[in-house]
Amino acid sequence: MSRVHLPLNALRAFEASARHLSFTRAGLELSVTQAAVSHQVKGLEQRLGATLFRRLPGAWP
Repeated sequence: MSRVHLPLNALRAFEASARHLSFTRAGLELSVTQAAVSHQVKGLEQRLGATLFRRLPGAWP
């Protein structure tokens, strides 16, 4: 049986983003830029072959 290995930083970025409902706030918590969080989550989505977030500009305060 093959095991899927997911990058820990991408999982952290996903978890923080889901909790805050914001890549910007997740970045502040993780001490990285919003773009870095977005990149990590996008890579995780590609690796899993699934969309984890609907990206809506300006949707969250």
